[in-house]
Amino acid sequence: MAAVPGADRGGRLAPLRVSGAPAGRVMPVADLPAAVAARERRDHPRWLWASTDGIYPGLLRAGVRVDRCHDLELTETLLLGYDGRWGEPRALPAAWARLSGGPVPRDPPARQAEPPGGGQQATLFDTGPPPAEIGTDPLTAVTEVYADQAGRIARTAYPGRFRLLVAAESAGALIAAEMGRDGLPWRADVHDRLLVELLGPPSPVGGPPRRLAELTGQINDAFGVRGLHPESPAELLRAFAKAGFDLPNTRRWVLRDVRHPAVPFLLEYKELYRIWTAHGWAWRDAWVQDGRFRPEFVPGGVVSGRWATRGGGALQIPKVVRRAVVADPGWKLVVADAGQLEPRVLAAVSGDARLAAAGAAGDLYAALATDSFGGDRAKAKIALLGAMYGQTGGSAIPALAVLRRSYPRAFDYVEAAARTGEQGGLVRSWLGRTCPPPSAADGTLLTADSGDTGGGAARDDDLPRARPDARARGRFTRNFVIQATAAEWALVLLATLRTALAGTDAQLVFFQHDEVIIHCPAEQATAVATAAQHAADQAGRLLFGDSPVRFPLDPSVVDCYADAKA
Repeated sequence: MAAVPGADRGGRLAPLRVSGAPAGRVMPVADLPAAVAARERRDHPRWLWASTDGIYPGLLRAGVRVDRCHDLELTETLLLGYDGRWGEPRALPAAWARLSGGPVPRDPPARQAEPPGGGQQATLFDTGPPPAEIGTDPLTAVTEVYADQAGRIARTAYPGRFRLLVAAESAGALIAAEMGRDGLPWRADVHDRLLVELLGPPSPVGGPPRRLAELTGQINDAFGVRGLHPESPAELLRAFAKAGFDLPNTRRWVLRDVRHPAVPFLLEYKELYRIWTAHGWAWRDAWVQDGRFRPEFVPGGVVSGRWATRGGGALQIPKVVRRAVVADPGWKLVVADAGQLEPRVLAAVSGDARLAAAGAAGDLYAALATDSFGGDRAKAKIALLGAMYGQTGGSAIPALAVLRRSYPRAFDYVEAAARTGEQGGLVRSWLGRTCPPPSAADGTLLTADSGDTGGGAARDDDLPRARPDARARGRFTRNFVIQATAAEWALVLLATLRTALAGTDAQLVFFQHDEVIIHCPAEQATAVATAAQHAADQAGRLLFGDSPVRFPLDPSVVDCYADAKA
């Protein structure tokens, strides 16, 4: 069922066949949310629209939720990547222009981060900058682009897998919008107390809180200077150089090896400064309202398919700050974390029977240790992570040799992905997500690590460069085939769990890589935890069939997020 918003609350609906062919007459409606709600109750259709981000928040504000959708924009992104056309405009006007042979317009600029209540909603479906002119009736563009996408999906190497990817990506967009609407329970009073405990009272004139001011003085004294700003890497490097330390940077892992009296104060300063600036009083005032933190999740916001956020830093909540995430009275948080996800994915996708047998165990590393590493779990872990991340030196060398002898198919799977990357080729996840090529502009890769996009694409300057270092590109592609497939498993888990929780009071309220939080009445917590594990089992079967590899979750039923198992 295609849905296209019109003026005010109105719009049009059009029933379609799976192929995209019309299955009935177009229906103008004066109240689109009411019409969608009625059709949802009666038929539970798969909704077709240009962008979930553009229409679903408006439906949610009107109190309407749907079970399924096909997101044209997210699907176009996946298909463009599959066809080696990474980075081309993906919005409906661009997709229609490619199909009709017209000039392809740029996508509208990304919406900027906006704290809850920070702006006025002009109309029900006004969620950002206006799109480019389509050049035809929007309903025609939606239906014909969908039919074209159905044909392109059918021509992929594994159409069944790709359809699952599209369905999971579209379901993820629904879940992201719902999470942003429902919000993560957040106690502002607890947050305030922990900030005062860590930082001291806030400055009445807007400067650093007391503890940061004290640490600044101690750092200056240790260097024998005045006026040094500890948050400035350039100033710190100069101070260390005068003290006889030539450092490449001032990151934590570098400073830990430096024997200088300023280092302990500086490490504490860095941690507290990050909390103050990223999750301090200003953040709380901007992002926590009515007992909820409501970030804007961005499904597929990074190249591996992991999520990002627009503002709010939802994917980087420090453990100490999680003390403010507290269930409502009479409710519980079910925190479910998939342990050893990426190694289990490698066991499943490689078809290595011996590694898959180890993946059937509760602790994969322990099973590997017993099988091939003389009981040494640490060596088994080093070997497996080294193979996936391209570690080739130090203690990884003998461990990798054992891994190659004992699990040749798994080892060769990631080695083949690395060779493809080194030669400038593209690799794909299990369901068909395609990695990006090196940027023609600067030779860097977009990040495969989810974070806060701030309204734009996420980047990580620590990522290896693709040119001229072919090995760095190989390290990226060897991990992409695993990390992107792990992201797919997590999306299918979310979609399956959402379906299982339908009809209950439980709410999916947070998702980060391989961890999900459900907020539910206390009496439902045990059933929700069981449903989460069943959803993990089903996600494994949907992706990998009858593989013996298990994907255990480790649910914790807690009152406070910080109390969940680490």
